[in-house]
Amino acid sequence: MRDAAQNQNDAPSGTRHAADLPSPPLFGSKSIAEVFTSSAASLGIPGFTNHLSLPSAQRVCVVLADGLGRSLLKQKASHTPFIRSVLAGGQRSVPQWIDSAFPSTTAASLASLGTGLPAGQHGMVGYDVLDPAQDKVVNLLGNWDPQVDPAQWQPHATVFERLASELDVVTVSLPQFGNSPMTQAALRGSRFVGGTTLHARTAAAAEAMSGGGRSLMYFYVNELDKAGHRYGCQSDRWEHQLEELDSTVKRLSATLPAGTTILLTGDHGMLDVPESQRIDYSADESLVAGVRHTAGEPRMVHLYLEPDATDSHRESLLAAWRRRFGERIWAFSRDEAVEAGLFGTVRPEVAPRIGDVMIAARDTLALYDTRRARPASLEVVGQHGSLTKAEREVPLLCFAAAGRKGKRG
Repeated sequence: MRDAAQNQNDAPSGTRHAADLPSPPLFGSKSIAEVFTSSAASLGIPGFTNHLSLPSAQRVCVVLADGLGRSLLKQKASHTPFIRSVLAGGQRSVPQWIDSAFPSTTAASLASLGTGLPAGQHGMVGYDVLDPAQDKVVNLLGNWDPQVDPAQWQPHATVFERLASELDVVTVSLPQFGNSPMTQAALRGSRFVGGTTLHARTAAAAEAMSGGGRSLMYFYVNELDKAGHRYGCQSDRWEHQLEELDSTVKRLSATLPAGTTILLTGDHGMLDVPESQRIDYSADESLVAGVRHTAGEPRMVHLYLEPDATDSHRESLLAAWRRRFGERIWAFSRDEAVEAGLFGTVRPEVAPRIGDVMIAARDTLALYDTRRARPASLEVVGQHGSLTKAEREVPLLCFAAAGRKGKRG
């Protein structure tokens, strides 16, 4: 019988696919890949489709709160009075939640946000993945390999690049992300405004949008995710950052031009993994037999086999993982992942970046290769990357800014 933790974090219901996989992200209709593209359509820019049914607007501000999951926002509603009031007001036909990308991790989801494409097209298929050209694992977030050109790894035009000649496109984020490789790969093409604190970013956003013309703004919040990784998403620290996010959204509503469409969403959710369930899989030889590289993240592991590996090697490895962990994981091959549509349509250049075998956690479990993992990574409490509802479903709030109130006479 499944325990309570498994039931709480289980996958969304719907059509099952190969290896009993859950339904793929709703690419093309109700995913993070539709946020910027629908925003562009709502701004009247030709060539984009408003899949999310956003209202027509002159200005749109997309607030991306890293680590804000749908289930967490519902669970912690008492900490978000302003967001609660927005939800109570309704948002017509705009969906109240969307799917993150797969894997449910920042590199994949922000690239889908920035390009309007699934990971199989933009190529950001994990936190760290194999670079076939170098036969080495490379990081796609904060420790980008100097031998990897971001614009070649992710060659598609971003939504920002497609819009830059039509309207003012602005990113408001932390200063260190202004020209980071991740930005160059997935979010290039906007005017960048930096702010170290949430207060500074909020003030910068109001100033950046004060010109009055058509505008699309991307406003990034990383504080919630940082607190979750370090202290857990059930911690007082995480709840404090959620309250700060609520206050930030309220300030944006008060200071952006009246009528600006404000969207609040996340790139993934999160769940806490107890220390006892952070497991070193590399200590079990049967789980790494014939494996040349390990990558991904603790809740979504990529295993790359030796070049001469046969189908029987792959099946033996899958069987070993299923024997060890049973229903605590989904164990599946690259072909099964592609067939199930988890990555969307996959470019030929992207396929070898995906593990030959993939292991996704189903319950509160995190899987480490301690031969390559930093010791500090085993101290991470809040985690994500897998296919559970807690990780893959993110909120989508849509409302009009109230605008700055006039001076009293």
